[in-house]
Amino acid sequence: MQPQVTVVIVTFNSLPYIEACLRSLERQTYPALKTVVIDNASSDGTAQFLRDRLLERAIFNQRNVGFAAAQNQGIRMSKEGWVLTLNPDVVLDPDLISKLVEAAESHPNVGTVCGKLLRWRPNGAANPFSDVIDSTGIYFRPDLRHLDRGAEEFDHGQYNQTEYVFGATGAAALYRRDMIADIAVAGEFFDEDFFAYREDADLAWRAQLFGWKCLYVPEARGWHVRRVTPERRNQLPREINWHSVKNRFLMRVKNAGRGTWLNFFPQIIDRDFSILGYALFADRSLLSAVTYPVKTWRAVMRKRRIIQSRRRVPDRELLKWFDYKPHSEPAGIAEERQKAS
Repeated sequence: MQPQVTVVIVTFNSLPYIEACLRSLERQTYPALKTVVIDNASSDGTAQFLRDRLLERAIFNQRNVGFAAAQNQGIRMSKEGWVLTLNPDVVLDPDLISKLVEAAESHPNVGTVCGKLLRWRPNGAANPFSDVIDSTGIYFRPDLRHLDRGAEEFDHGQYNQTEYVFGATGAAALYRRDMIADIAVAGEFFDEDFFAYREDADLAWRAQLFGWKCLYVPEARGWHVRRVTPERRNQLPREINWHSVKNRFLMRVKNAGRGTWLNFFPQIIDRDFSILGYALFADRSLLSAVTYPVKTWRAVMRKRRIIQSRRRVPDRELLKWFDYKPHSEPAGIAEERQKAS
């Protein structure tokens, strides 16, 4: 009997994309599938579109509670098997879910599975489903900035190895229910203080601390409309940049251990000063994002104590992920099998 997969989609003014996303789910070859949609008070007709489709598992929030909280709403509606978090601006190959589940079921220490996301450019592009990479998993730099592996590269097979990665982008990530229960803090899988942005990297870090691995399966493909990228920072709404800055500091305060600080202190501080300088001299509205962790220090430290007291993996075993080069080969499946033999 195949395990149940619950797909959780959070919508917010997603009308241009949601129909194609739902159609790609209808074409999935995986049989044990159900879909939950949480609408965060859309004002563009998304909610009415969902009502017209007579979706049985749809929740319509009266206000925008954020991506993290809405995802948690949907996740609580699933009880077993796997949860696929899916952005409404993603379309999936018909066999993506089947391939992710098949790969993960033979690895009980895997809590997260992701495939190869490419760029979807639906607005008049000659080839909207491109061969430009969106994400093949996420990685961290020594300054604790996280990035999507392979982003903006043309896909010529450089990421065609099934391997472990640090974590998955929440745009299309498959999570094991056992891991969800294990790493939740105060009943929250995604940290709801994040509201949106970086919450997937935060839980990926927490999962690594708790000993859960993330498996990348290149044969499972999807296409994603990527609107938030580092090079577009100056073009993004203030709210996106504000949460992005705030969440960088929240994520680090909760998850970074002494070993991480000792090994990467110069890089971390250099990055912090560049962010502070930008907030002081380029966009002073971001200063409140920089100081947010200080204002909420007690609550943040309470979460840190919970995470650090329950962690199973020391920093020395995780340091490789913070000095990872996108084209280098981390300890993959083949290497792990050699060690076991």
